[in-house]
Amino acid sequence: MSKKLFCFGLGYSALFLCDKLMQEGWQIAGTTTSEEKRKALEIMGVDAFIFDGTYQTKEILPALKTSSHILSSVPPNADGDVVLNYYSQDLKDLAPHWVGYFSSTGVYGDHNGAWVDETSECVPTGERGHRRLKAEKQWLEFHKKYNLPVHIFRLSGIYGPGRNVLTRIKNGTAQRIDKPGHYFSRIHVEDITSVLEASFQNPTPGEIYNLADDIPCPSLDVTDFGYDLLNIEKSALIPFEKAALSPGMLSFYNDNKRVKNDKIKTTFKITLNYPSYREGLKNYMTNVQAATQ
Repeated sequence: MSKKLFCFGLGYSALFLCDKLMQEGWQIAGTTTSEEKRKALEIMGVDAFIFDGTYQTKEILPALKTSSHILSSVPPNADGDVVLNYYSQDLKDLAPHWVGYFSSTGVYGDHNGAWVDETSECVPTGERGHRRLKAEKQWLEFHKKYNLPVHIFRLSGIYGPGRNVLTRIKNGTAQRIDKPGHYFSRIHVEDITSVLEASFQNPTPGEIYNLADDIPCPSLDVTDFGYDLLNIEKSALIPFEKAALSPGMLSFYNDNKRVKNDKIKTTFKITLNYPSYREGLKNYMTNVQAATQ
């Protein structure tokens, strides 16, 4: 079987996966939202096309139809999943080995700090969570109707190289927000790639998987660990009620839950490279220090 991944939406996590796969000899094609990004992807060796979710780009169809694996990381809009809205007639006639959809643990909503797994009730509190849940249902219905081998991956807060609390502390955007008893779950981008590659080897169409590490914790714990790693004096503690947060960040704080990851471990027999933020941030520090020596 030829190894070719088509990715709708070549964002942070998808690009990390694609970079790893290209090193293993895979062909990569996919979409981005601007000509500038498309040219940068072409330089990387990606067969890239523009798709901004407002119209169908027919130029992608030859690459899509010859792909063994398809991943969608495009966020839904008010009308539902944008990929299915524009490409369902093309996708239903394909026979790829594997199809994946990046969703979010935001679909669970607020569980008052309790643990949630893939069988837990989904009660989204915000518009983004409702849209994600609607898109999940669309993909699973498409799987049942056309036998497309769809897998749903509910991602926790993603961090990794260039996207972590150490970077925010250095550029002055980190905030030490105090909200006792409030839990976040997170996942390192390298572990996302590990899970997807394991899923490639062991497809389980129709299944949903949480992608989270082992240690949900308050955001303040991660921020303070970052300050300690950098040996920088901590900024002032900000009570949650007084924090200046974007609507996106505020939506994260509206939900309080701890996400279980047992299913990815038992199904794919994997061990996380970064079982907590501690290992992930320490590794990033080590790599940065090695690069500057």
